[in-house]
Amino acid sequence: MRAALSRRLPFYYGWLIVGVVFVTMAIGVNARTAFSLFFPPILAEFGWARGVTAGAFSFGFMVSAVLTPLLGQMMDRKGPRVVMETGVIAMSAGLILATFATEPWHIYLTLGLLVGAGSVCLGYTGQSLFMPAWFVHRRGLAIGLAFSGVGVGSILMLPALQSWIEHTGWRSACLGLGVISLILLVPLNLLLARRPADLGLEPDGDGQLGSAKAAARPSNIVDKQWAGIDWNLNRALRTRRFWWLVVGYFSGLYAWYAVQVHQTKYLVEVGFGTGEAAMALGAVSLAGVVGQVMLGHLSDRIGREPVWALGCLGFALTYLALLVLGSHPHPAMMWFMVIVQGALGYGMTAVVAAIPAEIFEGKQYGSIFGTLMLGAISGGAVGPWLTGLIHDATGSYDAGFWLAIGFSALSAIAVWQAAPGKVRAVSGRIRPSIS
Repeated sequence: MRAALSRRLPFYYGWLIVGVVFVTMAIGVNARTAFSLFFPPILAEFGWARGVTAGAFSFGFMVSAVLTPLLGQMMDRKGPRVVMETGVIAMSAGLILATFATEPWHIYLTLGLLVGAGSVCLGYTGQSLFMPAWFVHRRGLAIGLAFSGVGVGSILMLPALQSWIEHTGWRSACLGLGVISLILLVPLNLLLARRPADLGLEPDGDGQLGSAKAAARPSNIVDKQWAGIDWNLNRALRTRRFWWLVVGYFSGLYAWYAVQVHQTKYLVEVGFGTGEAAMALGAVSLAGVVGQVMLGHLSDRIGREPVWALGCLGFALTYLALLVLGSHPHPAMMWFMVIVQGALGYGMTAVVAAIPAEIFEGKQYGSIFGTLMLGAISGGAVGPWLTGLIHDATGSYDAGFWLAIGFSALSAIAVWQAAPGKVRAVSGRIRPSIS
């Protein structure tokens, strides 16, 4: 089926891949986020301690961090179809088996381990392992569109799932989500291929491999010596660029997840209603859809480093707005915080896959990116924990928010130091002399 489609639709096949990733992430990432909707009815049914029950989500998050290097190796060896279908089966099995839960360890195994492992395959990490290969000149736009599926899914899917839980119970909703995931995602992900060359195609829909249209495109390689290296994980680990990326991604996800976890509680504490705080969190996702697409397209014109810096600026402004809200809880400032967090901060995801791909592109890129994401996810885990620890020690979020601003600045500096634009230029900065 894939080969027949690729012969007939060389231009559109890459955008078909974008559509598959969009739908997969809309369901796959939000299936893990849905834990927050299952959490209250599970507590009400069993009466377990909150920490014990919530620990299942943290356990799944830790599992996803540990799995990322192995996921990269699996992508290098087996390709995206095997990785994605494994993720679909694991996630769906976790959701379906959770309906039989009677003990805490059942939730840890199902909604924690299986859903966590499945969602890392289907989410940002898994898709970033192969998506960049399908686009070169439109890479930022394509990835931004594909990854915006997460925001669209959260806006459409999570309210529907909440209604399902209220009308038929959390077990029925879990079962339904698991079955729907199998029915939709198993056939869709059979369309995937690791790179266009596997189907005899050029990136960006430039026709069949070796076509005249592709040959007329100027090369985007700036540093021929660097780009000519056959990159593997061992070689990448010996470069400064890799470790600058680790610092940049750790710091960026630190800032991202620290505010995502603590924002709602903070807004309620400074005087906003629970409904307003929940609406703000949902509006961030809506603004994020626009930000991912727009900043992805912008990165194809001006470069990945400036767009990553804009994302970091978005989170820095978010924390500054939260600090102001502590003494002046005005709705206008809250909505400013929502807009800069979603439209700028969330826009970082449009380049999170493009940046390392342009530095370490090659047949073993999966292992490199998987190891890099281990550092990134660690930042996402440390951010909420350390911010909460600082609050417990000081009785205030102020110091934690200032620290997150510092991490935002460090992240921008680190990605500029990694300098993907000095290895491969984006389409908007390609010069005719580059060959």
